[in-house]
Amino acid sequence: MPFSCRPTRAPSPRGRGGLTLIELVVAVALVAALAAVALPTYRAHVEKGRIGLAVRDIGEISLVLERHFTDKSRYPADLASVGLARVDPWGNAYVYLSMEGAKKNDARKDKSLHPLNTDYDLYSKGPDGVSQVPLTAKASRDDIIRANNGGFIGRASDY
Repeated sequence: MPFSCRPTRAPSPRGRGGLTLIELVVAVALVAALAAVALPTYRAHVEKGRIGLAVRDIGEISLVLERHFTDKSRYPADLASVGLARVDPWGNAYVYLSMEGAKKNDARKDKSLHPLNTDYDLYSKGPDGVSQVPLTAKASRDDIIRANNGGFIGRASDY
């Protein structure tokens, strides 16, 4: 075997097929930028779905309450008495108030301070879980409400 005086060279880092630090930083930055754009869109989509679910729930509860009224000629005192003690998509109980025997200040009111309903109030406190009687209050703007005796079901801010 012939002996060589030339030193052996280590393999080049580029020949191994790995990522350099700069390439890794660029890749992480791209993923972070995509996440920053996609996450708010995803959250908005999830929130829209929750609002739709609350609207559907209020519609279903209203149907059961109307059937109860048809059978008994009055609305129930509370939702639990007719088996409707549900929670909204944000984990809070739906709020129900029969106008029969209710105090005037307990009924939900629109921007002109007129009661929203003459039969009963039914609503979700929305994502923040906080509500006040008038819809003009900041805490009530995200509520999902039933108004006009069932003619409107949706966000208080859209009413």
